[in-house]
Amino acid sequence: MSGTARQIQVELGARSYPIRVGENASPEFLFPFLRAKKVLLVADTHTAELYGERYLEALEQAPAEVTLSVFEAGEQSKNLGTIEKICRDAVKAGLDRTSVFAALGGGVCGDMTGLAAALYMRGTRFVQIPTTLLAMVDSSVGGKTGVDLPEGKNLIGAFFQPQAVLIDPLILHSLPPRQLSNGFAEMVKTAMILDGALFEQLESAAERLYALSDATAVTGAIARCCELKAEVVASDEKESGRRAILNYGHTFGHALEAVTGYSAFEHGEAVAVGMCMAADLAVSEKLISAEEAERQEKLLKAFHLPVNAAGRGLSSEKLLQAMMHDKKTSSGKIKVVLPVRIGHAEVFRDLPADRLEEALCGRI
Repeated sequence: MSGTARQIQVELGARSYPIRVGENASPEFLFPFLRAKKVLLVADTHTAELYGERYLEALEQAPAEVTLSVFEAGEQSKNLGTIEKICRDAVKAGLDRTSVFAALGGGVCGDMTGLAAALYMRGTRFVQIPTTLLAMVDSSVGGKTGVDLPEGKNLIGAFFQPQAVLIDPLILHSLPPRQLSNGFAEMVKTAMILDGALFEQLESAAERLYALSDATAVTGAIARCCELKAEVVASDEKESGRRAILNYGHTFGHALEAVTGYSAFEHGEAVAVGMCMAADLAVSEKLISAEEAERQEKLLKAFHLPVNAAGRGLSSEKLLQAMMHDKKTSSGKIKVVLPVRIGHAEVFRDLPADRLEEALCGRI
């Protein structure tokens, strides 16, 4: 089976770049950015084993001199120590300011490779080859890079755009079901805040999408999510305004991840619960109908995502403290993105703490 290839342009003036989405998307798409360069192909232990040799050999045909750099898979590796390792691997491979970093992996790999590229010799270049659905529809697009601190997620980072993004949905067939669900959470998020028609498409095709049985639908949904994010990023690259709506579910979700030590939830799972918390708050504030919130919850369940964090002994007090440490908090006020209808969301900054606590308590 094969889906129709799509190409999307992220319009950022001199920093504009293309995204190629399609089954069996050829690495030749990246050759113009790699030709006659030294390339550091960065992967974690999982993606290196699955795809490392394949992409190393493919990118060498650019032609390019490619070296593989591997770090231990998992969110626990998303720290400054791993950034140092990647940069030292770049030194060993002889990379200079004209060289290119290539991220082969999920969001953790993409975020760290981008940050390493931003820091190495005060800035070089990088491309993205996302291997998870979460990275394909979200983290590979938009230039957000970063690492975690014990106090919070992505507290150290930079806005640093890739030169190109290559997305091959066929890779998704190697993912375990939980990782697929992880990505569908971001798809639902994107539809919920930006595109009611996409939300309806996800509702009608949820079973086929989750089973990856309809290549055209899968490719189309990924491409549409990339288009929507590209439009938002083009209008607000550094999140000074509209881009903040992309954090729907994330303020609550990041708090869940931090309080549980980044071990209890996959990122998409935490965001799914966070979206339910945000929708509960929106219903209580009379911003959205209970029926629309229920449609969101039903769709998340269709993609086998959790809709609450009950049974984990979590306290609303600790979660609120974690939310205060979130990088999106400003002047002591927690910014929360809330839906006002399916397909549209807005940022709220002055909601009372007791209302936030009610939303938390309803899902823990």
